[in-house]
Amino acid sequence: MAEAFSLFLLTGMLLCGLLLHTMSQHGARVDNGSKRPNFIIILADDIGWGDLDANRPEEKTNNTPYLNLMAEQGLKLTDFHSPASTCSPSRAAILTGRYGLRNGVTHNFAVGSVAGLPVSEVTLPQLLQKAGYYTAMIGKWHLGHNGPYGPANRGFDYYFGIPYSNDMGCTDIPGYNLPQCLPCDTPGPQVFRSKRSAHEGCYSKVGLPLIENSSIVEQPLNLWTLTEQYKSAATRIIHKARERGQPYLLYIALAHMHVPLAPPLPPGAPTAAHHPNDGRVYSASLREMDGLVGAVKSASDDTDKNNTLIWFTGDNGPWEKKCQYAGSVGPFMGKWQTSRGGGSAKRTTWEGGHRVPTVAYWPGRIPANSTNSALLSGMDIFPTLLSLAGVTPPSDRRYDGIDATNTLLRGEQTGHEFLFHPNSGAAGEFGDLQTVRTGKYKAFYITGAAESCGGATGRQELHDTPLIFDLERDEAEETPLKVGTPEYQAVVKRIARRREELLWDIATDTSASAADYSTDESAAPCCDPGQAVCRCHPRGQRDGN
Repeated sequence: MAEAFSLFLLTGMLLCGLLLHTMSQHGARVDNGSKRPNFIIILADDIGWGDLDANRPEEKTNNTPYLNLMAEQGLKLTDFHSPASTCSPSRAAILTGRYGLRNGVTHNFAVGSVAGLPVSEVTLPQLLQKAGYYTAMIGKWHLGHNGPYGPANRGFDYYFGIPYSNDMGCTDIPGYNLPQCLPCDTPGPQVFRSKRSAHEGCYSKVGLPLIENSSIVEQPLNLWTLTEQYKSAATRIIHKARERGQPYLLYIALAHMHVPLAPPLPPGAPTAAHHPNDGRVYSASLREMDGLVGAVKSASDDTDKNNTLIWFTGDNGPWEKKCQYAGSVGPFMGKWQTSRGGGSAKRTTWEGGHRVPTVAYWPGRIPANSTNSALLSGMDIFPTLLSLAGVTPPSDRRYDGIDATNTLLRGEQTGHEFLFHPNSGAAGEFGDLQTVRTGKYKAFYITGAAESCGGATGRQELHDTPLIFDLERDEAEETPLKVGTPEYQAVVKRIARRREELLWDIATDTSASAADYSTDESAAPCCDPGQAVCRCHPRGQRDGN
């Protein structure tokens, strides 16, 4: 009898072990029988805080109905900031949870960049992939496109998108831009060259490539069908996740709202020239972006609604120099700067450059119709998702993001005690931690402006005695506190001490990386150097695997 009972126990243990192994192979958590959550991160490009209708209900616009619905059914974060005010450094910080001075990415990579985000940096998809997640990315990468620097080698099982911004290459039917760019060179044999045309800011000698995994599938791509291609790929990945039985990370880095804009054309209009040159183009693009978000949300709701976190945010604020093709900063106008000339959004550390519209949606986990003003950053996505997935990041490096799980799920107002905004374009050295935020106060050690719609730029100014604004009373950043007041003195001492501590911490960080920003014409993506603008045609149907 004892032998039979022992055999029964042994058999049960073996069956239990087999079940646990099977569940781990399929990416399921075994504690309490719950599954690990899915994550969908949607990153808009050059989007303004005021572009989200829900942030400005008094305007009574209807450009973002799906995002409004997502906010009503989830959480709106009103004091959320991109980690930088330009593309590459912002994206690097989101994927590593580290300031650019640690991960090495302090400004944008180019068409001819030979490298990218240093390979010594560990990314969010790499960690989730190692933990059993299926990882997919759709859209703009902009962290290096050659060899080990491309997304297929940085933790993504599947990639479909463009290697950098959608204005860093020509297309046959250009979208809306200022200046208006010419179409690509006509087809025909020629020596491959990569250089700018006479139109400043327009790339005419290399086509904008569409890449799947590590291969160019179309060059130049068609801007006017790109949104539908992204939408199709995203919904396909989400639906296939159910068949796969594996938790997933889907990172969608949109082309919207970066110029050139390419919203749906009216019937019979073959080129962008048929569209009016006014704000309706931007509104149409916003609605197109919102429709893509709505399609992703619908696909997620249809498959694994209660187990999927969707997090929408932006990489930086609007590109003011693009005039009617730029978004709205809302009330965050940076008036101290604009009164002295120049723009105060993208490429600056004024609020309009880095405060971005942000919505988090997770039915049953995130309370519906909630708003939170905790001070948060895109860097927080890294530790928060890892925490929710039960994954511990490597302990051999220092991180700057914080775990915002309690903010998302339990409404806690706890955010960063201090948040630093690095320069990435307008004034000072790349990566300078020129602005510091604590509570309602924001201190500027360096001020400067990007180019405004009218072409003006404000000069760089260093402030040994920093300008300090009370954002609760002065969200437009118009009038700094008076230096001699007790309020100013108390704030400046606290901020100066923390700024010095962080700079020392970064200077002594042995895990800090340095990016290689060298360029070479031959490093530009090209599917056929013998053809004008590297012209090649689509190569078959994509399945999102």
